[in-house]
Amino acid sequence: MSKKRTPRHLAGYTHHNKVRLVHGGSDYFTTLVELIDQAKTIIHLQTYIFDGDETGRLVSDALLRAAARQVQIFILLDGYASQHLPPAIIREWKTAGIRFRWFWPLFKSRHFYLGRRMHHKIVVADASRGMAGGVNISDRYNDIDGQPAWLDRALLVEGQAALKLHIVCRDMWTKAYWKKDNPKKDGFPWLPGVVPDQECLIRVRRNDWVQGKNQISRSYLEMFRQAQSHVILLSSYFLPGSLLRKQMTRAAKRGVSIRIIVGGVSDVKISRLAEQYMYRWLFSNKMQVFEYQGTILHGKMAAYDGIWMTNGSYNVNRISAYASVELNMDVRNDEFASLVEKELGEIIRDHCIQIIPATYFQHTGLLRRFLQWTAYETIRILFFLFTFYFKQEKESDRPRSPYLHHPRSPSPPL
Repeated sequence: MSKKRTPRHLAGYTHHNKVRLVHGGSDYFTTLVELIDQAKTIIHLQTYIFDGDETGRLVSDALLRAAARQVQIFILLDGYASQHLPPAIIREWKTAGIRFRWFWPLFKSRHFYLGRRMHHKIVVADASRGMAGGVNISDRYNDIDGQPAWLDRALLVEGQAALKLHIVCRDMWTKAYWKKDNPKKDGFPWLPGVVPDQECLIRVRRNDWVQGKNQISRSYLEMFRQAQSHVILLSSYFLPGSLLRKQMTRAAKRGVSIRIIVGGVSDVKISRLAEQYMYRWLFSNKMQVFEYQGTILHGKMAAYDGIWMTNGSYNVNRISAYASVELNMDVRNDEFASLVEKELGEIIRDHCIQIIPATYFQHTGLLRRFLQWTAYETIRILFFLFTFYFKQEKESDRPRSPYLHHPRSPSPPL
C-alpha cells in the first residue's frame, strides 16, 4: 500500500499542540519566569539581547532557582547584542552549574562584531513547553516604572512544536563552539514531551543562510501567493526585497486587501526614513499603510484570510532573509488566526493612524523625499554588501565555516 502523501501546503506542520499569543511586557516575562520555575529536567534559553538590568536580573534569578533544583540549563547568547551583560551574572550562572556560551564570538568590541548574528529568541522547558517571538530580555521590552514595553508578541506552545524548538536549541548549542558536543554524552535527553489531545497545526520555520535554510522567507512568499481575501502584516524595519514585493504586487492585483502596520516612531531613524520611502510603492499598488502611535513597534507578525498566521524574530528585510539566524512559528488554525487578525485590527483601530496618499504627498516636500531616498539607498547598499558576502560564501567551492571574518553590518537593536 502506498504511503499517503502530505499535501504540499501542510508540509512541515506538527499536529498535536496548544498555542497562546503572548503580549510583550509583563505578560511575556511573567510567562517566561513561570516556564523556568515549572521546569523539571532541562531548559534551553537562546536570545539576541540579555541585559543586566532589572528585567535581566528577574530572569537570571529564575534560572538560578531552577539550577538549585538540579535542572540542566543551557544558555546561548548573541556575542554582539548581549556584550553588555555584566560578567558577574555569567559567573553566577557558571558557579550554579548553568552551561553558558556566546554564539560564535569570533571577534567583538564595544562597536562591532564580526560574524553573523543569532537573532532568534527562544526558551524551552522539558522539551514540552516553549516560547518564541521577538522579545529580548531587557527593560525596554518590559513594563518598568510605568513605562510601557515596546510592542511585540511571542507564541507559547505545548506539544510537538515545543519538542521541535528543543531540537533546534540543542543543535544550535552543540555547534556553537569549535568543539562540537555529543548530545548523548553531554546531558541532552531525548524527551518525548507532552502531547496534547487537541490538534493545532504549527510548524517551526528558520532562516540561516549559512545552513541553507530560508523557510521563513518562503512562508511570507507563500502567504501572498495563497491569500484570496486579505493580508495583515505588522513589521518593524519593513524593507521587503524584490521577490516579496513581486508577490505582494500580484496579490494586490488579484484583489487581495493588504494592510501594513509600521512604526510611527523608531529606535533606528534611518530605518524609519527608508520605510517612508517605500510608501510610494505601497500606495501605487493599492496597499494601505498604518503607523503605530504607541510605543516603539518591534513586533514581526502576519496573518491572512483568517486561516494562518506567523510570528517570530524575522524582520521583513534582507538582513533577516540572508544574514541573521531567525526563527518563526507558523500556525494554521482558523480560530487562532482569526483571534490574531482581530487583535491586529484593534491595534489599527485604537493605536494607529492611516497614511492617506494625498495627505502624505501634500506634506512631504522635496527635502523630505530626498532624505527618504538617501536613507533607502544607504540601507539598500549596506544590506547588499552585507548579504552579498554570505551568498558568495555559500555558492563558492571553498569549505564553508561560520568562523570566517564577515564584513561589518549595521547594528540596530532588532
